[in-house]
Amino acid sequence: MGDNRQSFVHHTLGGGSVADVLLWRRWCASVTLLVSSTALWILFERAGYNVLSFVANVLLLLVVILFFWAKSASLLNRPLPPIPDLEVHEESVVKAADMMRVWINHVLMIAHDIAIGGNLKLFVKVSLVLWLISYVGSFFNLLTFIYMGILFSLSVPLLYDKYQNQIDDKLIIAQKIIQTQYKKIDDNVLRKISRSSNKEKKTQ
Repeated sequence: MGDNRQSFVHHTLGGGSVADVLLWRRWCASVTLLVSSTALWILFERAGYNVLSFVANVLLLLVVILFFWAKSASLLNRPLPPIPDLEVHEESVVKAADMMRVWINHVLMIAHDIAIGGNLKLFVKVSLVLWLISYVGSFFNLLTFIYMGILFSLSVPLLYDKYQNQIDDKLIIAQKIIQTQYKKIDDNVLRKISRSSNKEKKTQ
């Protein structure tokens, strides 16, 4: 049962190296991600360091090191820096473009249903989600939001992997409560609004 639970969570996260990192199966990589993201957040958020200046300085230092390494290697008959061929493969670009296309088409379909189809329920759901994002974003800037996302990504899947049965029970109860409240709103508000709008269309 435990193996099935772990394989289910691992498969849900993609089943690759990313899933191993998020589930702390690659302990070294998980710790590296946590420590590096925390260091960057402290550097930019608390120390007030500028992101653009940091990237430029790191690239400048890297270029200087590689340049003098290559020059000294030619003078001292040493091997050149072990730099692989820097090239973006066409397959990677095609995969990224396909994923972006799916997401963009999904967003455009939602926008079409709201603007053209007049889907009131979808409009309310999207409005609530956007309002929630805006409300949460008023407390944090983008960098802190990304850092919190990394912390949640490294903690929530691991906790769910260990306590899936207990969490599923709580989620089922919460889902029933949300469905009950949504049904009340749907019956008392949304359907009345949709009926009134349909009557107005018929009269026109």
